[in-house]
Amino acid sequence: MSRAPIRLSHLRFRRAAKSNTTSVSPSERRALSGWPGLLLALAGGMAAALAHPPFGVLPGICGYGVILFALDRACTRRPLRSGFARGWAAGFGYLLISTWWIAEAFFVDAAEHGWQAPFAIAFTAGGIGLFWGGAGLVYRLIAPRGAWRVLVFAAVLSAFEWLRGHILTGFPWDLPGETWKAGSALSQGASVIGAYGMTFVNVAVGASVAVLAAKDSRRTQIVTVALAALALAGLWSFGALRLSHAHEPDTAVRLRIVQPGLGEEASWTQAKVDARFERFMQLTALPSAQPADVVIWPEGAIPESFNDYLAPGTWTEAALEHALGLGQTLMAGGFRVDGTGEAARYYNTLLAVRRAPYGLQPLSSYDKYRLVPFGEFLPMAGLFKRLGVQSLVQNGLPTTPGPLPAPITAAGLPRVQPLICYESLFPGFTSDKGGRPEWIINISDDAWFGRTSGPLQHLNIASYRAIEQGLPVIRDTPTGVSAVIDSYGRVRTSLGLGKAGVIDARLPTKVAQTPYARCHELPFYVLLIFGLSLSLLRRPTLRMSGI
Repeated sequence: MSRAPIRLSHLRFRRAAKSNTTSVSPSERRALSGWPGLLLALAGGMAAALAHPPFGVLPGICGYGVILFALDRACTRRPLRSGFARGWAAGFGYLLISTWWIAEAFFVDAAEHGWQAPFAIAFTAGGIGLFWGGAGLVYRLIAPRGAWRVLVFAAVLSAFEWLRGHILTGFPWDLPGETWKAGSALSQGASVIGAYGMTFVNVAVGASVAVLAAKDSRRTQIVTVALAALALAGLWSFGALRLSHAHEPDTAVRLRIVQPGLGEEASWTQAKVDARFERFMQLTALPSAQPADVVIWPEGAIPESFNDYLAPGTWTEAALEHALGLGQTLMAGGFRVDGTGEAARYYNTLLAVRRAPYGLQPLSSYDKYRLVPFGEFLPMAGLFKRLGVQSLVQNGLPTTPGPLPAPITAAGLPRVQPLICYESLFPGFTSDKGGRPEWIINISDDAWFGRTSGPLQHLNIASYRAIEQGLPVIRDTPTGVSAVIDSYGRVRTSLGLGKAGVIDARLPTKVAQTPYARCHELPFYVLLIFGLSLSLLRRPTLRMSGI
């Protein structure tokens, strides 16, 4: 039997497989192979990050289109490897712009930790960028032909951003869904679909421009971009309508937010601790036409445990009692110790105490649940200690996580959901266990990050929790930005970076429970399933050699 027909059939099969691999010409493939494609993806990731506050370069959202274009032009001989590399490059650029400020924390004690700063930046951007690398790989594996690939890309990247917010405690800093300034009309969609749902929408809108540089038909290009513009217009219209009804009067609860304007110290002497305590006493006792019902101190206010400086009979306990007015409640951030010796446990705590006629009366407390890797505990401690890496925890000891977040009550005051620093990054951390809270208190220690973009980004991120839950957020940090944020994510009043003083204000009113607060991530999961299901449409055949 002749072998010629078999060879001819084999040749035809290989030609067919090759024709199904991509619709891009050989010249286009050469133009984006290797470094050009990686650099294009890197630029796209950086542009997308610059769309976030405080930069506000809104056209940067089209960076998602640049990333999609780079992935569509990935190497056809090694599509998955190329997709992973370009996705990782995009994630590296995105996280580099979003988190460069973490280097500032290592210069608080430059002699001890300064050398770690460049490694910390590279580790953060490169390590977390692996999630985007995974997204690039999966997209190349399942992407269909045609304009539907825009929604598939949005679904895949959104899914990996959800993973970024959950794996290894999670780090959902600057989610693509938090691109718009909180409190703006475009940000109000978070009240329905949350930050992860907004991630899907924002990525899809930004990625739609990729079809303009592709070989899709002119009609497909026009329809795709028009639908993206329509989605953006619908998002803005919904937000504008929601804000037009935002006329709720404030509550009767009076607040005083104390921002001492004091940064971190490389080491604490007793004189420095005493001076810091005196600054808090001065600001707490400032005269006011209407004395506050609640005085708020930031996370890590005093670098001593509550056990020590609130112990009965100490001069600090007496000074605090004198600074507070009768009936005033203090909500202070700090750390407490449970147990003694080697069995001692250290908690990052929000403590509520009231000035009663007979002294300070403890009311309730909240222990931080979600701890900061390398800040409050050292993951893979054995490995990193051998490398000389240490955590930057303030009291020098590992922190123990508390129970799942739940609201606390203090007699005579509205129920409140505490979120300590890092916890404000996480959508859905506000619980209605025991009844819906009236407000969220977010104490933080952004002094670690100086006058960089980090504290400004943190303010925007925390404000999205107000939009999602329909609850006001009261935010306090040692060096800014402390703020009163209403239930629509709008900053009513604030103290900027490096400033010292107090904010005296009334607690804004909560609004009706939002769809997101009722359904949590269900709308996002629906969008995710819809987007991923589109991968079944007109899928090309990939040559899997060289993966």
